[in-house]
Amino acid sequence: MEIIKAVIDVGTNSIKFHAAKKRPDGSLETVLDRNDIARLGEGLRETGVIATEPLERNARSVEAFAAKARELGAEPVVVGTMALRTAKNADDFVKRVKELTGLDLLVIPGEEEARLSYLAVLSGLPVGDGELVTFDTGGGSTEFVYGRGPEMLRRFSVPLGAVRITEEFFRDDPVRPESLESAYAEIRKSLGEGGVNGAPKVLVGMGGTVTSLASVKFKMETYDPDIVQGSVLTLEELREMTEMFASMTIEQRKGVTGLQPKRADVILAGTCIVCSIMEMLNVPSFTVSDRGLRHGLAFELFSRA
Repeated sequence: MEIIKAVIDVGTNSIKFHAAKKRPDGSLETVLDRNDIARLGEGLRETGVIATEPLERNARSVEAFAAKARELGAEPVVVGTMALRTAKNADDFVKRVKELTGLDLLVIPGEEEARLSYLAVLSGLPVGDGELVTFDTGGGSTEFVYGRGPEMLRRFSVPLGAVRITEEFFRDDPVRPESLESAYAEIRKSLGEGGVNGAPKVLVGMGGTVTSLASVKFKMETYDPDIVQGSVLTLEELREMTEMFASMTIEQRKGVTGLQPKRADVILAGTCIVCSIMEMLNVPSFTVSDRGLRHGLAFELFSRA
């Protein structure tokens, strides 16, 4: 009987589910990979707590993914990231997940999130032995790993994400030009203070923002991970997308081919963050990885087995 491992990754903006099995050559084959944009971090920045409705909505999403994992014959591992690292009532969410699923949710540190994301890149892309930087920008934080080939040299997390920037700067619809300038200033300040510097040979981006941007580039009616994985986005393309998103209302963005309607409100902030990372690292383009923390953790689970 083939062994399947499953991971549920509870993020600030979305919950991601990944189930995989091992191929004879040792690589992993995806059995199921889904996400639910359930917005655990809704209003978290203002209050410091997860509100009742997002808490229950996200716990139920975890419950549904846990049921799916068990249908596949796997007992899932559940991990949480930025929202659960910062919320004062994170324990309430962990407790509710336990009540609904019987599973213990592990809140992982930002550095561990970065390490697992790096592992996902190495397991999925031919990155070579030169200087490499990976970034994974989510709803509440952005994780960075600086490495050389398989060796990680530095890893850190910056408390900068698309939800935070949207809530703080992009309340107008459409966004005002001065709001865009203020957002860029804050993004660059946060990245600089967080330790983002250098000029790597290879830059790899992952997470919902960058895969969405690739989907928009290729005008995907239906998301195709095989096209997204290993694709390239240029700074010029992203600047054009920034202009496009900024000129639109949220309702208009929902009609953009390749963009999930639930991402329409946060995609502008996410694009600004990615542009700023590229500018600060002085790179004209980056490679997109469709794989993230959940893939890295699945890879590790099989390595431990």
